[in-house]
Amino acid sequence: MDDAARHLALLTRTTEVVNSSLDLQDVLEAISHEVAAALETDACFVYLYDERADELVLRATHGTRVAGATSAPRMRSGVGITGVAAAERRPIMLPSGAHLDPRFKAFPNLREDEYESILAVPILARDVLEGALNVRTLEPRAFTDAEIGLLTSIASQVGQSIEHAKLYAQARRRVEELEALARISEAVSGSLYLEESLEAIVSTTVESLRATGAAVVLEDGRIAWPEGRAGRHAVRLPLRWRGRTIGELVVDRDTPFDRDDRQLLDAIASQAAVALEHGRMALRGVLAQEIHHRVKNNLQTVASLLRLQARAQGVDPSKALGDSVNRILAIAAVHEELTEHREDVVDLSELVGRLRSTLVQGLGASKEVTAELEPVELAGQRATALALVFSELLSNALEHGGDHVSIELRAGEGDVALVVADDGTGIGDARDGTGMSIVRALVRDELGGSLTLTDGDGLRAEVRFAV
Repeated sequence: MDDAARHLALLTRTTEVVNSSLDLQDVLEAISHEVAAALETDACFVYLYDERADELVLRATHGTRVAGATSAPRMRSGVGITGVAAAERRPIMLPSGAHLDPRFKAFPNLREDEYESILAVPILARDVLEGALNVRTLEPRAFTDAEIGLLTSIASQVGQSIEHAKLYAQARRRVEELEALARISEAVSGSLYLEESLEAIVSTTVESLRATGAAVVLEDGRIAWPEGRAGRHAVRLPLRWRGRTIGELVVDRDTPFDRDDRQLLDAIASQAAVALEHGRMALRGVLAQEIHHRVKNNLQTVASLLRLQARAQGVDPSKALGDSVNRILAIAAVHEELTEHREDVVDLSELVGRLRSTLVQGLGASKEVTAELEPVELAGQRATALALVFSELLSNALEHGGDHVSIELRAGEGDVALVVADDGTGIGDARDGTGMSIVRALVRDELGGSLTLTDGDGLRAEVRFAV
């Protein structure tokens, strides 16, 4: 086969390769092999032009490879023999001593100085620079005008392929971005729970950006839904709502973020800000309803206790008022615990400890009060009942007991025991008083438990109920 037929076959084969795939990397690697084989050269290098950095980046090679796991060689347009061919939009051929040419650029991880000849041509698409390619031989070789024309035609075909591949990659990237935003939007609009929305935003961000990790950082510095690990590159995007920064979206990756990545992240950050603010608004609405419900129930309980106290006969008004104050403080302690922790349950050990301090300071500062409290959680309404029960029992022990009062709170298998004991003279006439009537009613009706009073060396009151 003569040179003309061989060149035509190569051009035909190149066209087939270029049109065989929209994956740019596959095309570039196939072209480097086909060109080197058809022109009988020892190596072929294909560079793509990075317009933002004004650099040529090596993307495919035949006959040699980039040493180790180092980054791809890159050079500015106009630097190196291939860079000059790209900048001047014309072929450059050196038949021998290519590495001795003053325009030659050496890369430590690419052995190019072993080649004698080089033929470099720009890759153009509609006069727009898309890259450059070159072929090399170990022995001196003068490429013919036909071979130069052939490589220029191949470069033109590759240029069209690069343009099409870029358009395809942009379209595919846009589809991926829209799919990611659609998933986030669906998660944000489909859930009233802030945690679920933030979790969806973080996981979708990691998936869409091929990130190593991501997290939403709230205004107070708390990190919500961290996922993955830190990377070599990180970007922080403010979450803005009506001109105010309400948090940050932090994303990590081992590779740098380009302009397209940042555009997608800006859109995700906007969705995250909406989710965060809407979630907070929903939470504030739920909390407002819950607080209103709790306050209403607490006021009803206070009213009932005051009516009960008012019906009591022969009670000192000052003592009755003091007892009422202690009961109201017990209810307030439960409300405070629920509000502080923003939970629907109360840690009884914290609640009992708080009430103990309040009552001892008011009634029994001179007495020794010891406590052994195990952590036990109880729903808000039942915790209110227990707080009133404990307040009555401890007040009675501080007022009528001896010098020492002990408190126990322990959890068993499915039940809880609260014990208040003192070393006084016993309960006496107080067994049928207003306070004990309140205790018995609350233990029976609200806690569904039992009350045991034991007179001996003082009074031991034990309340036991199922958790």
